Amino acid sequence: MNIKELYSNCTLCPRSCGINRTDGQKGRCGMTAELKVARAALHMWEEPPISGKNGSGTVFFSGCPLSCVFCQNSSISHEADGKYINSSRLAEIFLELQSAGAHNINFVTPTHFVPHIIEALDIAKAKGLSLPVLYNCGGYESVQTLSLLRGYIDIYLPDFKYWSEDIAAKYSLCRDYREKASAALSEMIFQTGGPVFDENGIMKRGTVVRHLVLPGNSKDSMDVIEYLYKTYGNKIYISIMSQYTPMEGIKELFPELARKLTKYEYDKVVNFAADIGVTQGFTQYGSAASESFIPKFDHTGV
Repeated sequence: MNIKELYSNCTLCPRSCGINRTDGQKGRCGMTAELKVARAALHMWEEPPISGKNGSGTVFFSGCPLSCVFCQNSSISHEADGKYINSSRLAEIFLELQSAGAHNINFVTPTHFVPHIIEALDIAKAKGLSLPVLYNCGGYESVQTLSLLRGYIDIYLPDFKYWSEDIAAKYSLCRDYREKASAALSEMIFQTGGPVFDENGIMKRGTVVRHLVLPGNSKDSMDVIEYLYKTYGNKIYISIMSQYTPMEGIKELFPELARKLTKYEYDKVVNFAADIGVTQGFTQYGSAASESFIPKFDHTGV
């Protein structure tokens, strides 16, 4: 694979900005063609079949094509904090996480660095990487880019953030979110098939779709969940998340998002999911909306 060619007129995400990232220009993701990673460590806060007892071997990439206004990881997605490395070092990180006991290798916001990731996986697999590989993304993906990952990804963990075009445009500047996320999800499930678990309940293959319920948007959440279940049934797991955390500065621009989700709002969505027949899913209760879900991006493990 010619990495330079894929970055030189970048269409890796649906923004299709066409920027030549190889000459130092930054795409809509905020990144040049130089690989940048913010953190690599065992992570215990994914869904139970992913984190297990040992943790998921997460690699957080800097930058983001989506850049949602409420992003909890804004220091790396918006501000692009991180450390520059190459594909060989990335491959070493995968192997270090495997040696640390990770249940899988988990790429967080990887879309805009797919060429480097493929190169690193080829290197790591030649050196003994045997863990399931997980692609953890915002759901706003290019089917063409996902097709490059056939045979590389065992588990997809996408968001399906919005049903309403207006809400998607307001909070992520992508009116076509539903269209692109739907097409991407179809490709993901084509690649992984139905869910597969080992004898300890750890996921080895399959697709888990996440949906974060936003304050004041329960109806949109129910539309998303209804679509997912009616379209895919038990081919996927649906993770309904309550961990929305208002970040600094959100009140001035989006006052409706300057509060946590209420229990009533969340229960309404979860009860709806149960009423329409969803049984393969995950929910969050207790102190979900806390900083425990926002790790320190201090270049640990990079």
